[in-house]
Amino acid sequence: METTILHIPEKLSFTDDEFFEFCRQNDHLKFERTAQGDIIVVALTGGKTGKFNSELNAEIILWNRKEKFGVVFDSSTGFRLPDSSIKSPDVAVIKRERWEALSEVEKEKFVPLCPDFVIEIKSAADRLKDLQEKMREWLANGVKLAWLIDLQEQKVYIYTPNTQEPEMVEGFADKTLTGKDILPNLFIDLCVLL
Repeated sequence: METTILHIPEKLSFTDDEFFEFCRQNDHLKFERTAQGDIIVVALTGGKTGKFNSELNAEIILWNRKEKFGVVFDSSTGFRLPDSSIKSPDVAVIKRERWEALSEVEKEKFVPLCPDFVIEIKSAADRLKDLQEKMREWLANGVKLAWLIDLQEQKVYIYTPNTQEPEMVEGFADKTLTGKDILPNLFIDLCVLL
């Protein structure tokens, strides 16, 4: 299944609460919303991408338990960003104090914060240029560190604010990703995740 974009006329656009309910009523599908109000029906991934995503999430969770940095989210979580889009990365991390500043109602719906860190994993159905644009949108909304991982090509694009082009890591053998100064003491050995 490929990703599909539904162009929604402005007079039919959803409020955040309506979109949240729409997603709940159609929980067999995964949706995102653009800043313009269009709805993206996100393609489901295959087993290899899902396995990699689970392994990566586990590594981030184990790091977070040790470091007590914040809160880790999986791909089922939607984030309402400052540009009004609602996006769902494969992995997201928010500093604990930012999460704890939210009300219980805010925690139950789309998280009204831009994560500090996100990971997007390119599946076989994804187009690289679409994900690269999504990474730029994450940065424009306040993400401090973002990784775009292309499993098929074994490349990682590392995005940080105020850089023209992402840093690129090629090949997963003997390669380690770091959380830089954003996620202290985070080291991910890529070959272990395959």
